[in-house]
Amino acid sequence: MVLLLGFAFVSGLLTIAAPCIWPLLPIVLSSTTTGGHKKPLGVTLGIVISFAVFTLTLSYIVKIIPLNLDGLRLFAVVIITFFGLTLIFPKLSQIVEGWVSSLSGKVVKPTQGTGFVSGLLTGFSLGIIWSPCAGPILATVAALAATRAVSFDVVLVTIAYVTGVGIPLFLFATLGRTLFTKSRLLSKYTGRIQQVFGVIMVLTAIVIATNYDKTLQANLLDKFPSYSNFLNQFETDNTVKEQLDRLKGSGKQNLQSGNSDLFNAYTKAPEFVGISKWLNTEKPLTIKELHGKVVLIDFWTYTCINCIRTLPHVTSWYNTYKDEGFVVIGVHTPEFEFEKKTENVEQAIKQYGILYPVAQDNDYATWNAYNNHYWPAKYLIDKDGRIRYTHFGEGKYEETEEKIRELLKEAGKKVTTTKDTMPDKTPRIQLSPETYLGSNRMQYYYPNGSIEKGTYALQLEKGIPPNSFSYGGNWIVGDEHAKPSGNAVLEINFTASRVFLVMRPTEKGKVGKVNVLLDGKIVDSLNAGVDVENGTIIVDQDRLYTVIDLKGSVENHILRLEFETPTIEIYAFTFG
Repeated sequence: MVLLLGFAFVSGLLTIAAPCIWPLLPIVLSSTTTGGHKKPLGVTLGIVISFAVFTLTLSYIVKIIPLNLDGLRLFAVVIITFFGLTLIFPKLSQIVEGWVSSLSGKVVKPTQGTGFVSGLLTGFSLGIIWSPCAGPILATVAALAATRAVSFDVVLVTIAYVTGVGIPLFLFATLGRTLFTKSRLLSKYTGRIQQVFGVIMVLTAIVIATNYDKTLQANLLDKFPSYSNFLNQFETDNTVKEQLDRLKGSGKQNLQSGNSDLFNAYTKAPEFVGISKWLNTEKPLTIKELHGKVVLIDFWTYTCINCIRTLPHVTSWYNTYKDEGFVVIGVHTPEFEFEKKTENVEQAIKQYGILYPVAQDNDYATWNAYNNHYWPAKYLIDKDGRIRYTHFGEGKYEETEEKIRELLKEAGKKVTTTKDTMPDKTPRIQLSPETYLGSNRMQYYYPNGSIEKGTYALQLEKGIPPNSFSYGGNWIVGDEHAKPSGNAVLEINFTASRVFLVMRPTEKGKVGKVNVLLDGKIVDSLNAGVDVENGTIIVDQDRLYTVIDLKGSVENHILRLEFETPTIEIYAFTFG
């Protein structure tokens, strides 16, 4: 953990050189041309405190208070614009400074002349609208915060990061103030310089308000891709990855395989809570009324390829042992917003031949009751309602089935049926990681790791490194998804045998079309997924589409997707 804190701190230090912080620098410099000697400290503290607080707590706040986040951002931009106007119009500045001095004298220890409070207000506004370049470290923190899985370790990593950000920002602000107040050459032009910086401050606020700052950042990174690689390459160290995996233990993950000792043997199984709808059953079920039976709780979601690969085994176990007192409850906890729709879950139940009851856990209530972190996750419960076995991810099917048979025998059942003979298709070779395409959890975008929510005109990168992707053309990037809006293409450098992509049509009754190319050639029968026909995917449902199938051979290729229609949203790649 100490090592990860060190990497987070260095990551924060390096952020001062990243394009994502450049829109802040004119405002930081502008705000220190007036006020006292403590104003740089106020600006710096305001930025790091507001960014840290909003990053870690916003998902909790929104759940309690339905805030309009766009409105919050606009409010911050208005504050910054106002302070810019105070530089342009000195009389307005005098009024504001008088008000701030009066307020600070009533609320806190008098700080008249220091500029600390006005700097703090400016910095706090900047922290609200600033979206740093999210390398793996910050992306992990953001993902855990978004799913309300913030732990003490996550807080420590965030503090280390913002401390690293704050040091060069403070030095920049302090040196800027010293330059403008102590330089004899510049001191006689102080008034004009302040007005120029006021104009820059207002223009920068407008650029941020229109999200054009993201386009500028993307263009800069397009021109200097090696520069971005230098800024982020140290975060891809294997040691950092291991530390981040441990950090993710306090948040949700999607694993191919794994086990956990979250529950000790004979822990009482929590009840089902917060279920929005029960499917495949005439009435809601409870753990209490299932006493006397052996119960398998299977947490899944219908676009998760790891879940999909386990379903044949789960349905086989149910069909084999249901007459001997074995019950399966599928708890469907959605990863994306559209997975909350009952009709989509019903379609998946039909598609995968699920005959056992399925509970829609749309608010993560049962997920949290089990302190679960993974898709898929299995909890095996004995006749007395106690958790006796857990397994997270794919694999260990033989071991899991043996535990089912063992608990059935404990319950007095004579188990004479033959075991499941389906092969274990869990990938044994290191594949490309699950790749999210929305801003909240994006971390493999080339060249700068991720881009923020907004509208972009992007140039497709050349030389995309392994396990990375790049957008080209016009895109609208949302929190969970990306939407092509004209001449849109996507390329990803993957290592796998099969490639899957979660997509959905955005307009009811209309389909989307996506052309699929592998290494620059239209896919054919040797490499096309089952959802590709004549080199094209027709997107007509909210689901996981099989894009590439190399028939069992794990290889490295460049996949190119060309979007013919703008009526599509894409969410995440997974690999098999």
